[in-house]
Formats: sequence, structure tokens, C-alpha cells
Amino acid sequence: MSTVTTIGFVGFATPTATTSSLKRNLSSYVVLGGASGNELRKFRSIKGTATSGRRLQIRSTTSLQDATTTKINGLPVREIPGSYGPAFWGAFSDKIAYYWTEGVPRFYENRRDKYNSTVYRMNTVPGPPFFPDPRVIVLLDQKSYRTLFDVEKVEKTNVFTGTYMPSLDYTGGYRVLPYLDPSEEKHSLLKEFCFEVLKSSGRRVFPEFHKALNEVFEAWETGLKNSKDRKIKFMDALSVETLRFNVRAFLEADPVDPNTEASLGKEAVGIIRWWTLPQIMPIAVLSLPIFFAFLLAPLFELLLHTFPLPFSLVKSKRQKIVDFFRANSKEVLDMAETRFGLDRNEALENLIFYTCFNSWGGINFLFPAIIGRLGSTSAEFQRELSAEVRKAIEENGGLNPAALSSMPLVQSAVYEVMRIQPPVPFQYGRAKKDLIIESHDAAFRVKKGEMLAGYMPLAHKDPKVFTDPEGFNPKRFMEEEGEKLVQHLLWSNGSQTETPTVHNKQCPGKNFITIIAQLLVAEIYSKYETISVDGDTLVALNRASSP
Repeated sequence: MSTVTTIGFVGFATPTATTSSLKRNLSSYVVLGGASGNELRKFRSIKGTATSGRRLQIRSTTSLQDATTTKINGLPVREIPGSYGPAFWGAFSDKIAYYWTEGVPRFYENRRDKYNSTVYRMNTVPGPPFFPDPRVIVLLDQKSYRTLFDVEKVEKTNVFTGTYMPSLDYTGGYRVLPYLDPSEEKHSLLKEFCFEVLKSSGRRVFPEFHKALNEVFEAWETGLKNSKDRKIKFMDALSVETLRFNVRAFLEADPVDPNTEASLGKEAVGIIRWWTLPQIMPIAVLSLPIFFAFLLAPLFELLLHTFPLPFSLVKSKRQKIVDFFRANSKEVLDMAETRFGLDRNEALENLIFYTCFNSWGGINFLFPAIIGRLGSTSAEFQRELSAEVRKAIEENGGLNPAALSSMPLVQSAVYEVMRIQPPVPFQYGRAKKDLIIESHDAAFRVKKGEMLAGYMPLAHKDPKVFTDPEGFNPKRFMEEEGEKLVQHLLWSNGSQTETPTVHNKQCPGKNFITIIAQLLVAEIYSKYETISVDGDTLVALNRASSP
């Protein structure tokens, strides 16, 4: 079976000449230093005479110096490297390389190395023949990447999924919060509504998460006991129970329980995935065995990456989701109407998107990464993790906020997973004006309207910020030096040390996701001293002894 991995400057005077144009125009000469205005004006006539091998003495002038040595904040101004190629075939070639012949992250790494730059031009997916303009400027280092968070410089309208935007039919005809720019009035209202939903769920998060994880542990232990090869897929139970947790925390209703009004029943996970996946399928990378990849690539390209999947495929499933949320979110929707003046149906569509796409969708990327990474570490480290968790619980009378805040190793381990495998790997923005973007090594001119695209896994491995950036070090963010690195975690469309507000595009659920990720680790290692994981497969659970 295939798996899916997916899927928000300063003005500069243009020099009178560029390095590339000078190379073309002065190809017959060796340039030793600037020229007077008259000498330069005479150049074209000189070029046409018999001057082969002639050395032209050119004295320094301001315009030529600007073209070759101008600096911004001490950085040389460099032309953005890279090419989009021919109108159709260049984009199509990049598309095939991205999905099939190179894959991610190699696609980004190869071009970074080729151009010797963390800022370059390329075509992004899904691209031609039936998707919008794929041309983007890629940002891969910590310094340039932060441009994507500056809403004074970039516009965030309809760029949540990049150059492609799913049909509004998936969201009841409404542009939901992630697709809005902060300059839009609805952005502030909908983000405040989201903040309020998160705030009201606060008292339920810890008990509901504990309840969900107990169900997961029981399923894991039973599965390992009954499995012939003593192996199970750990996400099978975790996906179901985290969905139940998420909805119970936000709505106080269980989507799986048959006694809940308009219950989705045991098909709840499948129904929501059926609604979610078509929205990101055009930009999704399929992980297939190499034989099947080459055999089936043309078919997958035709069916999944050529045009948007028709909404009719998911219409009936989506209606079940809408019916469930409408029946079980009356108080939440009342609050949206009375406090924020939102249309009830628009609030409903945003609530569905917050809960199922943003929150639970993010969990389904982050939690497997956490379990996979920590379950592959040494038994010695896992025992250290378990000891910290059990000590904090004992000293604080249970697994509560005080206990969780007393687990620096747990926090560091979660941060390191977020660094290596951020749950949101891409961000986009469109330049609001002509800009100068700075990397560590150069400054680059960007024109108004150009699309910027950030690939976070490489920005999170910036060697100028992180020591041994490719290595997984769960203690990286501990103590004074480690705490200084937290500001460089950018997974939430902003720095981990910054706060989501109605004026920015940082994820409103940043703190919620961080807390439940740490809770996941604390719950596991309060019960088990070590776990053994092989990819997405759970191999062994070793219970912790009583403290």
C-alpha cells in the first residue's frame, strides 16, 4: 500500500549594468578598472572596430561599481540563481524530478548545491498542465526563511498550499482561516474564534489525552500479544484515539461513539481522511517501492498530479462530517455568532478545518515522527527519559501542567523531532513590493508579486545555526546554550519563542500542539521504560518499574 507524505527588504536602486550584461558587452576586452561616461558611451562604436586583443583601460565610476560591488548590510548583492526553463517543459521536468526521479529532500538539496545558494529559482509542484504558475523563489536558510513570516513584506492570500488552492467546495464555499491574509477583516475574527475554541478546551486537554492514550496502550499491548510476528502498526490505534481526543477536547463529543448524535462511528478516521487527502493530493509525494514507482508513475501523474480531484468523490463523506459538527457544536457556534459576529455556517466550516485538518492532520504527521525517533534511540537514553517523567509526576502529584513543565529532557526531545521532521514542512508568501532578501552569504532582489517558497526541513538544518545539523540529538535544546536555539524552531509559521496573534500568520494552535506532543512522550514513558520501533512498526514495550 502506498503512503502519503506531504501535505504560510529594503528598497534598492537598480544598477545601470549587471555583471552578466558587462560580460556580454565587454567580451572582447580585459577590464582593468572603471570608465568615464564618455568612454562607456563610445563603447558600442569601439566594439565594432578592429580591436581584437585590445586592453581597454577603464577608470572607476559609480554606476559600474554599483553593478559589481554594491553591498546591503555588508552582504554582496547577487542575482538569484536558477532557471524556470521553457514555459511548459521546464516546469514539467522539475515536476517529474520532484515527484519521481529525485524526490524530497534531494530535489532541494541538489539545486542548493548546484547553485551554491540557499536562495534560488525553481518550479514547484503541482505545475503544468492544469495548475497555476509554478515559478517560485526558494528559501532554505534560517535568515532568508524568516521573510515568510513578515506580513509587511509578504502577502498570505490563498497560499496555504502554495501555488495550488483546493476548490472551496471542500470548505462549504468559504475561504477558511489558513487561506486569509492578516490584512483581511475576517482573518482577525476567525483567528480570535480559534483562540477561544482552544482556550475553552484547556481544562479538558490533560484528562482527555490521558484517556485516549490509555486506550492506545491497551490496543498496543493486545496487538503485540496476539500478533504472530510480534509487530503492529503503532499509528492504527493512535490515529483513532487522537481523533477522539481532539474532538472531545474541542466539542465535548465523541465522533466514534454510536450514542453521539450524527456519530461517524468506526469509519470516522476513514471519512475524515477521505475529505482531507484530495485537498493535498496534487502536492503529495507518494512513497512507493522502486519497482512500482517506475511502473506506476505515469498512471499516478495522470490521476493525481495533473488536475484537481473532483469534489464529487468526497461530497457524501464531507456531508457526514458537517452533520456531526453541526449537531455537536451548538454552544461553540453560538459563541462565534454572539461574540465575534461570524456567520454560523462560516464558523462551522472553520471549526471543522481547525479540528480535522490543522490539528488532527498535524498530529498524524508529528506523532509518528516522535515515536519513530524516540523508539529508535538507545535504551540508556529512554530509561533517562522515563526516569525524568516518573520523577516529575511523583513530585507534582500526577501528570499535570506543573509536572510537564518540570521535564526539560522531554521538551528538548520533542523540539528536536520538530526540528528534524517539522509537521508543516512548507510555507509560502507573495512579495507585496520590491524587496531585498538576505541569506547568510548574499542579498537578493525580489520583485513585487513573485512567489516565495520555504522548505523548512533544510532551514531547520542550517549549519550556520545548528551543530551537526543532520544528526538527531534529543538533548540539543537543553541548558543555557540549548535554550538559545529554540528561537530557530520555525515549524509554526513563526519562531517557537514568538506568540500567535491576529496580526500574524503563526499557527494559533502552536502551544496546543507543543503541549500534546510533550504529553505524548510523558504518557508513554510514564508507563514504559523503553519501547522498540522499526519504521512505523512497534516491536516491543518494556514496562517501567514502580518509582
